[in-house]
Amino acid sequence: MIDSLSLSNLLTVLVVLVISITLHEAVHAYAGYFLGDDTAKEEGRISLNPAKHIDPLTTIALPIITLLIFKVPILAAKPVPFNPDRVKYEEFGVAMIAAAGPLTNLVLAIFGSIVLMVGKGAMTADVLQVVVIFVMINVGLFVFNMIPIPPLDGSRVLYAFSPEPLQKLLASLEQFGLFIVIALVLAAPRFIVELNNKVLSLLL
Repeated sequence: MIDSLSLSNLLTVLVVLVISITLHEAVHAYAGYFLGDDTAKEEGRISLNPAKHIDPLTTIALPIITLLIFKVPILAAKPVPFNPDRVKYEEFGVAMIAAAGPLTNLVLAIFGSIVLMVGKGAMTADVLQVVVIFVMINVGLFVFNMIPIPPLDGSRVLYAFSPEPLQKLLASLEQFGLFIVIALVLAAPRFIVELNNKVLSLLL
């Protein structure tokens, strides 16, 4: 999809990441507020200001490294805070908050694929490349965040529908957070790439 990782492509990736991550996290925060918890709102996370959501290491450095090594950007933003005691519908409300971010990226990816289908013939090569990168980034964010391993969003969705023993296991893994994410990237890059490719094949 991305034929070369030129400086212009890397800059495009960074810009798209900033936009996509910001929307992802802002929707997380809004979903929490909508479901009765104002924790994220009080910390200013219902915002389209990227500085509120971006972590320099996991949001900027990690995706560049994984894009160069695996050809797929993998990243994490600053976690959106929430108080589960305030959220409506208990675990299911938390699952809705968790799913809101990745689903936002899926919607953005679908929008980008529609733009490609409708306007591909009229686009210059550079514009076409930007839109393809936009779709790839958002598919990557959707797929990776929905993997049901803590601390990824998919784990909170799985938690809501799991029996108590599995819930306890998921909760115990939460503290290892970033280490699990890094281990997953190193141990199973092909698995992640295949998941991305399956979704991309549907959209592109």
